[in-house]
Amino acid sequence: MSTPPVGVPTCYRHSDRETWIRCQRCERPICPDCMREASVGFQCPDCVAEGRRTVRQARTAYGGQISANPGLTSLVLIGINAIIWVAVMATGENTSRLVDYLALRARGLCADGDGYLLTTQQACEAGVSSYWAPGVSDGALWELLTSTFLHVQPLHLGFNMLALWVLGPQLEAILGRARYLALYLLSGLAGSVAVYWLSAEFGSTLGASGSVFGLMGALVVIGLKLGGNVQSLVMWIGINVAITFAVPNVSWQGHFGGLVGGAAIAAVLVLAPKERRTAVQVAGLSAIGAALLAATLLRTLTLV
Repeated sequence: MSTPPVGVPTCYRHSDRETWIRCQRCERPICPDCMREASVGFQCPDCVAEGRRTVRQARTAYGGQISANPGLTSLVLIGINAIIWVAVMATGENTSRLVDYLALRARGLCADGDGYLLTTQQACEAGVSSYWAPGVSDGALWELLTSTFLHVQPLHLGFNMLALWVLGPQLEAILGRARYLALYLLSGLAGSVAVYWLSAEFGSTLGASGSVFGLMGALVVIGLKLGGNVQSLVMWIGINVAITFAVPNVSWQGHFGGLVGGAAIAAVLVLAPKERRTAVQVAGLSAIGAALLAATLLRTLTLV
């Protein structure tokens, strides 16, 4: 490889290559391999990278980053629900210990081969064939969230995941991935807190319905904010509410909590002033999370 004559400009990244082309931004000499086509002339790789870092990322109408694939988050959530369902099926279905540890229950119960016993944890764990299925008031706070990813009946899982797939991508496209995920999780938590307060103390509740109803409530709020026609969505919610009360063993408490929670969360996201939108959204969502935590602690004090 020959060395260019002294005084001849060479590429700043390849000193053995003679060149008479300069970067339009920094004016450093660049060889053909380093030339990056720009709106006018060519730029060097460093200037192109710097330009990408300084270009403001496109945002949704409510401050979130635009998702390249708005359905991805919903697919991940569906995958988590499906994996947990497969694990439950593989470990005993309705009798799986995963159900006892992941489902939402206000008070703990003693589980044995014949069902559940109302006794103390100490007496339960002393039994040969029994184990303690904890409740939230016993310290199993994780059940408030894990119950929203737990299903046993295939139809229950199928209906919830179908609704998630229909509603989720729309909301992710409108809100952005992080805000959509916050909406989904906080709506599920709101549904769980409502169940914790309003359901039977020894009852067991599970399913993603609270989160799904939260998505419905959010779409109504966003539709009203945009001045759209939400009549069909309200009708769909009405049908689901009717099914909630018509079908046995459906948690109206979780549906109600998720619906109200999702509407409140969406209101925080879409009504935040543009000038300080992110700060107001974070503060508002944090306040809702704190209120749900306070409600959980207060309910626990009434059960202890």
